[in-house]
Amino acid sequence: MQLYCVVQHTYSEFLGLVETQLEKRDIGFSYFRPFVGQAVPGSVMQFDALFLLGGAHPTTDRERCPWVADELELIGVFRKAGRPVVGIGFGGLLVAEQAGAEPSPKPLHNAYWTTARVTEAGKGDALAEALDGRYVLVMYNGSAELPEGLEPLVVDESGNWLVIRPDPLTYGMLVRPEMKPGMLEDIVMEAKRKVPPNMTELLETAREQWGAMQDMTDHVIVALVKELELMRERRKTPVFNLKVET
Repeated sequence: MQLYCVVQHTYSEFLGLVETQLEKRDIGFSYFRPFVGQAVPGSVMQFDALFLLGGAHPTTDRERCPWVADELELIGVFRKAGRPVVGIGFGGLLVAEQAGAEPSPKPLHNAYWTTARVTEAGKGDALAEALDGRYVLVMYNGSAELPEGLEPLVVDESGNWLVIRPDPLTYGMLVRPEMKPGMLEDIVMEAKRKVPPNMTELLETAREQWGAMQDMTDHVIVALVKELELMRERRKTPVFNLKVET
């Protein structure tokens, strides 16, 4: 059975719609929550893939996110081991940074609906083509300037990058396929969290687009499964139960 490592950065932002899709495919997942002091795994050998989720701060805010260096190292270990990595929102920025992008704390909020457009580099990529022409929610804090040679597969209406693929088994995306209206409501309720000034508008649009959001997530997961061979189980180190006989 496949087992995914999922790194969660806030109480409200979990796998959401993606969780349902993975469960349908009998894929297991273990959450790691560094924002409450839990360490991320030191080894990839128990996992078939890595998912890194959204967050409440820019990746450069090391005071509020002191675990970022550990996550960047974890991404590197998964990539070196040839295991799939998918970063979403905050996680997408981490994927970009680990691939050489220059992170920035500005602007604090990037939260909007836009029509996704496949680029020349994205043609033929199943994920990019699954998003092309769809009205999607984009939500992240700060930014990351891509290094020379790393071309986006998908951009928004203004040409800003939304999806990158640093290597064949790694995606970073600023589109939020996991998001549900209820998750946006929970974000508003999080204590001391600074939310985008247009949060009410984002939530209203999410409610209107609910059916399309579910359809988009279905297509995104199908594309990820195809491109990353997510249904293929990777070799994992056996876990032994050591019992001392007395």
